[in-house]
Amino acid sequence: MIPEQAAHYQHRSISDQLDEALHGFGTVVLRQVLSGTGGVGKTQLAAHYARTLRDLTDPDERVDLLVWANASTRDQITFAYAQAAQQLFTPVPDDPEHAAQRFLTWLQSSHQHSDRRWLVVWDDLADPATVQDLWPPHDQPRGRVLVTTRRRDHPLTKQGHRLIDVDVYTPEEARAFLTDALNQAGIAHTPADLESLARDLGRLPLALGQAVTYMAELGMGCDSYLQVFHDRMRTLAKVFPDWDTPTPLAATWELSLQQADTFQPQGLARPMMGLIALLDGTGIPQQVLTAPAVLEHLATHQPPGTHTENPSISPATAPRTPRWGAGLKRMLGLGRTPSRHTTATLATPVLSEDQALRALANLHRLNLITRTVRPREQEHTEPGGTLVGSHQLIQRATREHTTTRPTGDSVKALANALLQVWPEVERDTSLAQQLRSNTTVLGGHHAVQGRSSQDWLWEPDGHAVLFRAGRSLGEAGRVSEAESYWQRMVETAYRCLGPDHPRTLTTRGNLASWRGETGDTQGAAAAYQELLTDYLRVLGPDHPDTLTTRNNLASWRVETGNAEGATHAFEQLLTDRLRVLGPDHPDTLATRNNIAHWRGRAGDTESAAAAYQELLTDYLRILGPDHPDTLTTRGNLASWRGETGDTQGATHAFEQLLTDRLRILGPDHPDTLTTRNNLAHWRGETGDTQGATAAYQELLTDRLRILGPDHPDTLTTRGNLVVWSYKSGDTFNAIRLLTALVADQKRVLGPSHPDTQDSEQVLRLWQDESSEK
Repeated sequence: MIPEQAAHYQHRSISDQLDEALHGFGTVVLRQVLSGTGGVGKTQLAAHYARTLRDLTDPDERVDLLVWANASTRDQITFAYAQAAQQLFTPVPDDPEHAAQRFLTWLQSSHQHSDRRWLVVWDDLADPATVQDLWPPHDQPRGRVLVTTRRRDHPLTKQGHRLIDVDVYTPEEARAFLTDALNQAGIAHTPADLESLARDLGRLPLALGQAVTYMAELGMGCDSYLQVFHDRMRTLAKVFPDWDTPTPLAATWELSLQQADTFQPQGLARPMMGLIALLDGTGIPQQVLTAPAVLEHLATHQPPGTHTENPSISPATAPRTPRWGAGLKRMLGLGRTPSRHTTATLATPVLSEDQALRALANLHRLNLITRTVRPREQEHTEPGGTLVGSHQLIQRATREHTTTRPTGDSVKALANALLQVWPEVERDTSLAQQLRSNTTVLGGHHAVQGRSSQDWLWEPDGHAVLFRAGRSLGEAGRVSEAESYWQRMVETAYRCLGPDHPRTLTTRGNLASWRGETGDTQGAAAAYQELLTDYLRVLGPDHPDTLTTRNNLASWRVETGNAEGATHAFEQLLTDRLRVLGPDHPDTLATRNNIAHWRGRAGDTESAAAAYQELLTDYLRILGPDHPDTLTTRGNLASWRGETGDTQGATHAFEQLLTDRLRILGPDHPDTLTTRNNLAHWRGETGDTQGATAAYQELLTDRLRILGPDHPDTLTTRGNLVVWSYKSGDTFNAIRLLTALVADQKRVLGPSHPDTQDSEQVLRLWQDESSEK
């Protein structure tokens, strides 16, 4: 998304250099790298060029594909590439790294994009060494690459790059900018006034832009502004103790923020700016800054006597850790990881969302932030909402000013806010990525008076948003990244909490679970065995988390092939849960669920069905007919009824269950999709193979829309479609679909993952059978 154009955009000589270098698609052009210090206008120059190309109507000059990527991190670039890939391909890998490589392959293959012209912009390249493999090609005549950065590394001057130095305005550019801006504001000025303003503010575009906005708001003349500016410069050392030499930008920033704070609602702009400075300045979902936790935090900074409103508040959502394969296995509800719920406890806020929005408007009014509407992710999705942005220098000035420095309260308020707006089901992958990015930035600020934001987030025992971000990665299908994330979480928990803290043990459980999801079932079982030993030592044999860890260990033992030992472990666990928790506790019921399931897997389907019938009776009595666990048990009972041979009864039961899932959860909930999966299966088992194939095709369409192409549930749905295509007699299409699936499973899950190996084995078998005919 191209940044909005700054007010009074000033044409510069460098723009002419860019136009000359990049003009005329059809010839090979070096990558253009705009290098300069912060605030000199690099982003605005790049944005103006990109906007100009985008808005051309001449078919011989306009750009057909434009990608604007924030380049401060590798993840931001790969995510921008993934979004571009979604516009070009169907399907596209859900893992941004894989999608990025596919997009780069497209850029490098001129025969693929034919006559289509493309422009890729990297804004604010921070570390060239980490993105060497992501550079767009420089030898494509119909492609253009433009980069902004503060770096001047040697590789940026060689290997297909052209470095262009960007400095502050020239005297002529500064004079032209001020003349236009002050004329539009109706502020009288002389050539000497313009010279003084430009000289004293160092001709820095960002500082001059803030100055003229401030003057326009107050109707202030040049002499008056320079007087307050110099007064403020003399006091900067007191409020910016960490700056060796406070810059003119620091003074213009403070004057602008001070003025924004006087607008209604008074006193909110400054603390709001303090929060914005702690998040990802390239894109903060606006709903984070209007969440109840932020309203509560801002209320503590509101001047006494201000009239406030009293909106309602919902508590922050507690983190959930991974459940047993929700989408692909017909049996649901096997918990694996102890879930330690940390809920943000908040008093009722005394500010309204409207007041927070007006505080943001005041900051935007003084040119301290940007506000842009995020485009729809796809045509069928809801509007993307508003993104708030802020320049890195403005964020730095805010963090290092004595009145807006980070505090434990501000960091935790934002963590609570992120948690409150995080959707339970992540249909909008762009929003999920932004929430993860903002969580990462929030936890990455350096120490202030001996305390860092990471320290505050781990007090007293690790904030729930850290756990939500890890779950988000895994549930997006990026299980390898999730495993790495939880490895870092374990290391941090050891450092901040110690090895025996309950939260450290919980974090180890999450790591073990996602290790198993990557296909390393032996590693998951071994990790849970070690974890159980520590739980027994630290919390004792009857603690709920110890019992849950026993459950998870048994579950992963089954995945390694030790079904008999796992069944025995579940039976012992049930005895202890009955004794410790009682017969009606949810964990006791879950253990009965697991025993029934593995009894059926051992071949005793009649006993499994009977056990599920008894379990359903208890769920109905304890939790009621609409509780998710009751609905899940109905699905498990229907499945095992089908396994006994009653396929018609199973189909009918799933039809009834689907009706209730749609009523209670809606059409896009993961459990609703799972029920459709199971209904399609049993419809096929009744002999309606064509109906099952059609149902899986419809389900795949919805899986792709809701979860993306590389999510594990989507891959399994593709596998089911392959099976029923084969069973319906369409062998050629089944082999074609399975060949494509194996390639994607290797890329997403890895060649050693059990699902990949199973698919490869079936593919070889079918290919051999086909060759013999």
